[in-house]
Amino acid sequence: RFPPPPNPARRSAVLLTFGATPGRDVGELGDGQEVVLTERSSTLRAHAGQVSFPGGKIDPEDVDEVGAALREAREEVGLPPAQVEVLGTLPGHRTVTGFTMTPVLALVRGDFTPVPERGEVDEVFAVPFAHVCDPARYRTEARAWRGETRSYLVAPFGPYYIWGATARVLHALAQRVAAQVAR
Repeated sequence: RFPPPPNPARRSAVLLTFGATPGRDVGELGDGQEVVLTERSSTLRAHAGQVSFPGGKIDPEDVDEVGAALREAREEVGLPPAQVEVLGTLPGHRTVTGFTMTPVLALVRGDFTPVPERGEVDEVFAVPFAHVCDPARYRTEARAWRGETRSYLVAPFGPYYIWGATARVLHALAQRVAAQVAR
């Protein structure tokens, strides 16, 4: 007998959005912009209090990952889809909690005042592009999880501990940006 196949990953999508630093216009992706992140509600059953992108599982009514990411961003932080210019998607990331998370890269056009959905989000904050796109800001840490020692990336910013899948996605973006700059 063969062992049963591993459980299939649940599909999810997140919106990795860049908006203008106050007082500047959004042009192309780059300096003078900030990444929008959330601190998940401390009352949630999964990932409580963690820093994350707006996003979540793909629902049956979602057309695709982009549709799911836009819907979740509207629900979690009040971002109107009409203000979002989708640039594309990054490769999916498998999480230790059983999700394949597709990051949708986008620009926020115009002024946007986040409105956190209190059941899911405690806070919405922004991190400068220069911070998240600098590979030197990342380091590896480890902790015990389910009886094993697990290593993970972190990129702390002020009082925010950006780690795990969120840091991994941002680090992958930082590596891509660094490779482009080096060309």
